[in-house]
Amino acid sequence: MIFERSLQRELAYTAGAVFMVLLTIFLTTMMIRIVGFAASGEVDPKDVVVLIGLTVIGYFAVMLVVTLFVSILFVLTRWYRDSEMVVWLSSGVSLARFIKPVVKFAVPVLLLVAFFAYVGWPWSNAQSKLIRARFQQRDEVSLLAPGQFRESPVSHRVFFVEKMSPDQSHVENVFVTSTESGKVSVVVSHNGHTETDKDGSRFVVLENGRRYDGEPGKPDFRIMEFQRYGVKITQQPVVNRPTPTGMSTLALLRHPTNANLAEFVWRTGLVLMAANLMLLGIPLAYQNPRRGRTINLVMAVLIFLTYSNLLNVVQSWMEQGRMSFAAGLIGLHALVACIVVVVFWLRVRNRPLISRALFARQGA
Repeated sequence: MIFERSLQRELAYTAGAVFMVLLTIFLTTMMIRIVGFAASGEVDPKDVVVLIGLTVIGYFAVMLVVTLFVSILFVLTRWYRDSEMVVWLSSGVSLARFIKPVVKFAVPVLLLVAFFAYVGWPWSNAQSKLIRARFQQRDEVSLLAPGQFRESPVSHRVFFVEKMSPDQSHVENVFVTSTESGKVSVVVSHNGHTETDKDGSRFVVLENGRRYDGEPGKPDFRIMEFQRYGVKITQQPVVNRPTPTGMSTLALLRHPTNANLAEFVWRTGLVLMAANLMLLGIPLAYQNPRRGRTINLVMAVLIFLTYSNLLNVVQSWMEQGRMSFAAGLIGLHALVACIVVVVFWLRVRNRPLISRALFARQGA
């Protein structure tokens, strides 16, 4: 029918616009957040763009769910506001007949939600974790930055260099402190350079400096002067320990622990949430001309936040063993589906009143 083609076309245009707005907001937020991580030394500045891209891919499913719900509400609300819905309803088109064109429009979106929830989310999390782990577990020399104190993640050492060559092979005015068995060792040097031994071990060779050894609070400190002093560079190998958020969906089912099943329930919940919100958006789009135009948008935000937070609560309860797998998988979504049926029924009951009022005006 004409109204089906018109509805699907307008839904497609609106969904594209809503998704672009959400993507812009999300990109801006993630850029500020990840650039902050890079500034604080938690991630490599060279990996900022890659991490932003991986994070966006991981949250595509959530953005698509919001896009689907908001676009349906926007389009049908506008139809109510411009009296297009009144025309269709008064011409014999029931509210239930809007389900078919909405479902046709939503099926590709639901498939994308499922793909990004089951595939995109774990893949992006695994890649992001690997990139962060490689950066955090790099050797101590790569941690150094001129004019900054840096703590080694693999030993009890704190480094400070005033100047450093671009290739990190030469440093000037070096300060190194380490703690072991309650004793503190402080090494200061005017300059130094890096050397690699035959067996592959790397050293920072300090020149023309002093070393102070002793226990804080006691006067028996030892002071030694040296011309060359080697500090071995420790490096911890990259260990990629799988977490539920980074495991594939099949791996979650092969290892059915509480945490893994909870993660599977969350991923499946995104698809079921998208389907429920898709249907709920049809009756909720009713627009009273006397109400403000932003009420439906505020209502959509509150409904989505409530639904997603309840889904997170279900996931947490499953991780703690307080809820069974079957109850966590279908319990919340079955309840929302019942609410959708009730809201549809209430909205359909009001339709004859609207029709009679229109006919009475026409007869007058």
